[in-house]
Amino acid sequence: MGVCAEQSGLVGEDNASLLSAAARGDQAAWNELVARYTPLLWSVARGFRLGTADCADVVQNTWLKLVEKLDTVTEPDRLAAWLATTARRECLQLLRRAERRRAADEEPPDVADDAPPLDDALLLAERDLALWRAVDRLPEACRRLIRLLMADPPPSYAEIARVLDIAVGSIGPSRGRCLDRLRKLAEEV
Repeated sequence: MGVCAEQSGLVGEDNASLLSAAARGDQAAWNELVARYTPLLWSVARGFRLGTADCADVVQNTWLKLVEKLDTVTEPDRLAAWLATTARRECLQLLRRAERRRAADEEPPDVADDAPPLDDALLLAERDLALWRAVDRLPEACRRLIRLLMADPPPSYAEIARVLDIAVGSIGPSRGRCLDRLRKLAEEV
């Protein structure tokens, strides 16, 4: 059994003496530090609304950090502030790890991608370019008719007839002949 801090006469000791004694392996000095500052560490951890097990981990990790730095503490009178800051950092680190685990466990949302795959888009662009090059090789009358029919928004047959100065009834047959020529030119490419 360890010696109680009160029995060892360490209760009133200052932080510098306790840290120095704990660094030399004095268990009673360490016990006094733990008894003195553990409530502060629990208070900090609870302030982050952590569960009991997580609070216990934060407190334990904070004490481990102090053990690692025990012989390098330069401001013993600021030990409470150092412990509180270290506990806050441990809480934040624990919360970040929990968030990463939660994010890794979540399935990525199914996002419908309405855009065609890049290869398809490239093929369509090449096809369109070849088609417009074929349109440019058509006779002037067919070229003008095809461009009007492909306009966005498409004009009415009455507007096309007026622009091209042809009868509305001749647009359909002219379109058919022009498309036949276009098919032949496109097959050559």
